[in-house]
Formats: sequence, C-alpha cells, structure tokens
Amino acid sequence: MGFMKGLTGIIVRNATIEDAEFLVRGNAQLALETETLSLDIDRLRSGVHAVFDDSRRGFYLIAEANGTRVGQMMITYEWSDWRNGMFWWIQSVYTAREFRRRGVFRALYAHAQALAQQEGSVCGLRLYVEGQNGLAQATYRHCGMHETAYRIFEVDNVLSRPR
Repeated sequence: MGFMKGLTGIIVRNATIEDAEFLVRGNAQLALETETLSLDIDRLRSGVHAVFDDSRRGFYLIAEANGTRVGQMMITYEWSDWRNGMFWWIQSVYTAREFRRRGVFRALYAHAQALAQQEGSVCGLRLYVEGQNGLAQATYRHCGMHETAYRIFEVDNVLSRPR
C-alpha cells in the first residue's frame, strides 16, 4: 500500500455535542482496532458526554474534509509542578479508515499545537501509543514528537474492585 495523496482543505474545529455519536463510533472502532477490545457503548457514550458536560475533563477536536467528519482527537490535562504548566495529553485519536495516511492526524496535531501555544500555560503535548503500533509511532515522529524514557503503569477498574 503506497502513501496516498494528502487531503486538501482539512478543517479542524472544536467538537460540539452534535459530534458525540461520531466520537462514540470512532472511540469504539479505535479500541477494537488497537486492542481488540469491544467497549460498552452506553458507558462510552456517557464518557464522551461527560467531557462536554465538564470542560475541566478536556475537549475534543474534529477534522473535516469537504464537510465530512474524518478524524478526532481528545485533549486532557495534567498539571506539572516541575514546569509550572499544563501538559496536554492527546488521546482518543482516530481517523476513518478511508482517510488514513492523508494528513488528518497532522492537521489535528498542528491545530492542537497552535491552541496550546495560544493558551500560554501549556508546557508540552504528550500521548501514549500501543507498543506494537509502529505506523502510529512513525507518524508521531514525523510530526516532531519523540519517545520519552517513561513507561506507563496502571491499575484498571479501580472503582469496581472490592475494598
């Protein structure tokens, strides 16, 4: 599969509640493709709506080409006392299959960078990527990001564990 010609006229905008179902579908497809994980759609839908209900949780960006939604990205926040600034975490990145390798992520990322610079208190952009997703890692490097020395550890489903 060769590199496809980039899309012209990709527009990136803040998502609105009218984009919620697109975001739900994109997140569900992302989980399925990257982790072979089928998400609970009702829980996912509630999670997407929670971002719109409370902007302290983050915000979504939507990429459009010719009036069609083609990609998404969520930004969440992490305070860094070391830098006295906010890291923006890039999450829930998804591009519709037929629009991949055509500049959608690059447009979303450039828009996020511009917003971060305008914000004034953002000290950096971060994301995590599945370890075997070499194509995504190459894309992120191409956009100027670099791999850090950090590894991510987690405990999942803390709320559902017995005490």
